[in-house]
Order: sequence, then C-alpha cells, then structure tokens
Amino acid sequence: MPHDYAHHGHHHHVDPDAGDRAVASAVGINVLLTLAEIVGGILSGSVALIADAVHNLSDAASLAIAWFARKIGRRPTDETMTFGYKRAELVAALINLTTLIVIGLYLVYEAVERLITPTDVAGWLMIIVSGFALVVDLATALLTYRLSKDSVNIRAAFLHNLADALGSVAVIVTGLLIIAFGWTWADPVATLLIAGYILWMSVSEIRGVIRMLMLGTPPGIAPDAVIDAMEATPGVASVHHLHIWQITESVTSLEAHVVAEGEDLAALARTKAALRDMLADRFGIGHVTLDAETSQAACEEPARIGG
Repeated sequence: MPHDYAHHGHHHHVDPDAGDRAVASAVGINVLLTLAEIVGGILSGSVALIADAVHNLSDAASLAIAWFARKIGRRPTDETMTFGYKRAELVAALINLTTLIVIGLYLVYEAVERLITPTDVAGWLMIIVSGFALVVDLATALLTYRLSKDSVNIRAAFLHNLADALGSVAVIVTGLLIIAFGWTWADPVATLLIAGYILWMSVSEIRGVIRMLMLGTPPGIAPDAVIDAMEATPGVASVHHLHIWQITESVTSLEAHVVAEGEDLAALARTKAALRDMLADRFGIGHVTLDAETSQAACEEPARIGG
C-alpha cells in the first residue's frame, strides 16, 4: 500500500509524487491507445481489435482508479473515517472488476454473433493498430514496473498490462491468418479467447476483494490455530469472541476477549504484551484489540469465534 513507501528503506525509494506521475502518464497513454484501437476496429471490421481496446480501456480505468486510490489512501484518519481512507483501493477494485465482467460477457455475445454471421475483416489494418498497441502496452508496463514492487494495487495494474501485450500479439497473429488464409473466423475466435481471459482474471480477483469488504478472515490464517496459539500463551485461561479481518491487503486486525489467569493489572499487562508479540510474529497481525476478563467475571456461554 502507498503508505509503506516511507518505511521501506531497503526498497528502491519511489517518491509518491513521482509514482503518481508515472501512473498518470500510463493512464494518458492507454486512453489514447483505446481510442486508436476502437477506430481501427470499426474501420477494419475486427471484433478482436475492439475486444483488445476494451481490455485496454479497463487498464486505463484500473490505472486511473489506482492513481486516485493512492492519493485518497494517503489521507490521514479523521472524524468521519476513523480507520482512514485505505479501503478506497478496495472499493475501486470492486468497481473495476465488476465492469470488466460485464464487458467480458458482452464480448462473448458479440463473438458468437460473428461466428454465426461472418463479416469481412481488413487484416493489415488490424496488424498495424495492434503493433502500435503492443508498443504502448510495453511502455506502460515499464512505467509501472518499479512501483509494482511496493504496491499490490499497482502490481495488479502492471499484470493487466502484460496481459494486454499478449492480447495485442493474439490480434496480430489473427490478422496474419486472415491475410494468409482468409480465415475470417479467426477474429471472433480470438475475441472469445480475450473475453475468456478477461472473465477468468476478473472473477478470480474479485473474490479476494469481496472477501475483504465483507470483513472475511484473511486467506492463510486459520482462526482455530490463532485461538490455540493464544490459549497456549502463559497467563491466558481461554479466548472467545475472536474476530479477524483485513482493513487493506497489508493491514490485518484482530479483536478478542481474553480470560486471564492473573488478577493484578501488572500480570495482565504482561500477558497482553506477550499476546501482541506472538500474534505479530506468528501470524503477521499488527492491529490487536484485547478485552481482558477475569475467570469470575467472564462472558457466560461465549461464542469461540465471532458473536
């Protein structure tokens, strides 16, 4: 996440403003490319080219949203947003991916219609426009590559771009097949492949985003294992009402009721400190809120997880 830049001295230092400029340039280039591909697709009659254009527009959108989310995510917490603005990136990702799924389904419909009623496609125009697209995709990938090492948000956009470059290669190959053998069916087939890829990528990405927005347990953390580790900590009698969720990809939070064995405050403070250290070391959980109880005044019939 963007706020990590200041802390990671061992990374190549990316100044946030320079990072924003790189992302903004990438957005500009991709928007121009999309327009060129849509015009090229309409003039040449190629749906595959339009499919690639749509994919590029989604790239520009995801980069633009990543750019805004970087800006918003750096805002400090305030009275209305006590958790801060970091989840702007998740909301952005949800909007992006939902739009992509709708677009992917529309492209499948277009391609199937083309397979049923074939039309003429101008192969050379497809190849020229796609060659231009390939250059732009690689340029964008270079612009976002350095940032992608530090930010999962930008990494997603970077991977999109590499995928786009492959899409452009597919359209070039299709154009060559149409020129060499007159295989106009290659165009809708390429469209189906690009659409299939867009859908596969979007659906697999959106699941993690929804899980985070629904305050789901982070993947790779088993609540039962966390409770067992907490209960094995000296001074802890039992643990209940456990909640684990992610604020963002890099911030995991936990809250729980801890029934302590000791009665005095000093012993309680030591137990809590030991729990915080253990949770940070073993599970990477940094934000911990513990409600301590004595065995006499513990919750009656508590739920182990949630509640």
